[in-house]
Amino acid sequence: MTKLSLLMGVLCVLVAGQSRAVNFDKNVPQEIQKQMVEDLSFMASVQGRGQTPLHQEIFGPVGGQTYQTFFDTRITAIGLNSCGGGNAVACVMPFVNPNKMWLTQNFIKFSHPQVARSMVVYHEARHSETKNGNWGHDNCPTPFLDDQGKDKASIWTGAKLEGQPACDSTPYGSYGSSTILLKNISKFCSNCTDKVRMDAELYSQDQLGRINNAPAKQAMIRDFNSSLYVVKK
Repeated sequence: MTKLSLLMGVLCVLVAGQSRAVNFDKNVPQEIQKQMVEDLSFMASVQGRGQTPLHQEIFGPVGGQTYQTFFDTRITAIGLNSCGGGNAVACVMPFVNPNKMWLTQNFIKFSHPQVARSMVVYHEARHSETKNGNWGHDNCPTPFLDDQGKDKASIWTGAKLEGQPACDSTPYGSYGSSTILLKNISKFCSNCTDKVRMDAELYSQDQLGRINNAPAKQAMIRDFNSSLYVVKK
């Protein structure tokens, strides 16, 4: 059972007997705080039976401790910001504080599965890595079309992506790494429901479409289909 308590802007969560705290600014609405902590608690509860080589390289083995450590070593505080307005869901502003994540009202405005919100959170955590230049995005191609010849749009907001800084040219950036995260949860989470695994697969396929470098995308596909999965016995 998960228990929540709020003291002076610090939301504490007890998951599987372990207590952790998430530091929120005072102006972050309670409903956003609660949703964020529940999503982090979900990720901390994941149990895995293996991982692909790229997941091992970026995150480590599939599992709650891996994901909790990844987040906690990168994000130290969470605030509320428009992140430029419009369709933004979350952001990191390295010039302000590279280890602070900002959420917008869109984090709870749209109806998306929990694993999809988790994708956003870990995407932004990757942007905190100053040593890697914060993994800046590429502009998506113009035009930017899907397999049916239609304009590619954000699965989150429906906004058109062409010409926007919403693509990656490497598996290691924020879109690439969050795609790898979701794909591994869909394949290797041993305590996830079928729906969670299906949602992870759906959103991983969507995010893979944002990798605009053909060799990088092929490397990810090979990774997902690799015979070198590390499977725990």
